[in-house]
Amino acid sequence: MPFDLITLEGVLNSFSCPVILIDNDYTIVVANQIYQRRYKFNKQKHAPKCYEISHQYKMPCDLAGETCPLKLCRETNALQKSLHIHHTHQGEEHVDVHMQPIMDENNKIKFYLEILHDVPCAGTQSNSGKLIGRSKAFKDLISMIQRVANHDVNVLLLGESGTGKELVAKAIHDSSDRADKPFVPVDCSGLSENLFESELFGHEKGSFTGAQHKKTGLIEAAEGGTLFLDETGDIPLGLQTKLLRLLETNTYRRVGGIDPIQSNFRLICATHRNIKKMVKEGSFRNDLYFRINTFPIYLPTVKERIDDLPLLSRSLLNRFNRDDSVTLSERALEVLMNYDFPGNIRELYNILQRASIMADGNVILPMHLPEDLFPEQALQERFEYHEVQPIENIEAEYLKWAVTTYQGDRKSLAALLGMSERTLYRKVKDIIPS
Repeated sequence: MPFDLITLEGVLNSFSCPVILIDNDYTIVVANQIYQRRYKFNKQKHAPKCYEISHQYKMPCDLAGETCPLKLCRETNALQKSLHIHHTHQGEEHVDVHMQPIMDENNKIKFYLEILHDVPCAGTQSNSGKLIGRSKAFKDLISMIQRVANHDVNVLLLGESGTGKELVAKAIHDSSDRADKPFVPVDCSGLSENLFESELFGHEKGSFTGAQHKKTGLIEAAEGGTLFLDETGDIPLGLQTKLLRLLETNTYRRVGGIDPIQSNFRLICATHRNIKKMVKEGSFRNDLYFRINTFPIYLPTVKERIDDLPLLSRSLLNRFNRDDSVTLSERALEVLMNYDFPGNIRELYNILQRASIMADGNVILPMHLPEDLFPEQALQERFEYHEVQPIENIEAEYLKWAVTTYQGDRKSLAALLGMSERTLYRKVKDIIPS
């Protein structure tokens, strides 16, 4: 190894995250010790390509359907960022890739410096306790969170109800420099203007009937941290003026108070409404809209990230089945994959919780799912019966179908059905002649 690369390896080891140097042929020239440990990188072996280590691909990322920061770097001669899923010694992990070109004396790219940042808010495992997903729509969302988290600007979360706006707001807060300060969520829907003002700004003792004590408002409670206004489109028009003044001056007064109070918080707003339309109709102030809309983030629907449904389902089932015993049958998962989910993740949670209660065993079958999930013409196919029959008959027919179609052994089939192998043998010995 030339002397300058030996020196550079020492420089790369000063980083607190994985860092590599790559040439124009995607070959890893130098890797710091953190990278070597995390990716089980052996520099004594043949010089590997970056995509072989990180993705286990046999071709560059862009040829495998991914964004390739090296290619973008080569085209722009500038820093490029991409969110990828890498194979590490701990399994698959979301990684924020920063690729920086290194120029030679002729101002041409000689190497690429790749710095790999952790993404603590996102995971690929159902039990990670993080925002989970693998789809492109999900990775685009996480990329936006990563970009804005440490920029102290107002964020507006847009998207349908049930897409997880509060979880995303909390992820932004937890990834920011304000993470050690309070995160204060406020539901703006269903509150009258007077009650909302008192909740937000607080009030002085005796400021109105029933105000027997001074009350700290939610703005004060969020001091130094993040204030999350959910359903911002429901804020009364009269209070929008006071909120605008707060954002412009960073000061406010409690209800009944005289002295201005300085505020220091990061604002994240969310709405499922068409707020641009509300501005045109005059039900939402134009100037306030531009104040809160510094960095809009769209949250995808379940249908737009349908590839994440198996992972989301496993994660949600784990919440109310701690032993991970309840699973979805392939047919039940197929039914869910073909459903539109107008209520998004919130609706998926309710469906799975009900189905896990309806299932007598450990496997959720189509018959345990709500009728609303089935097209009208497929309702009969859900049970494949055209008249009411004794439950013993239905069980016998289903077991006969399961035994004759399942490709594995009886022991694994019994486990899928949520019963012992002996019970399965007893139930089917009179159904299917030996």
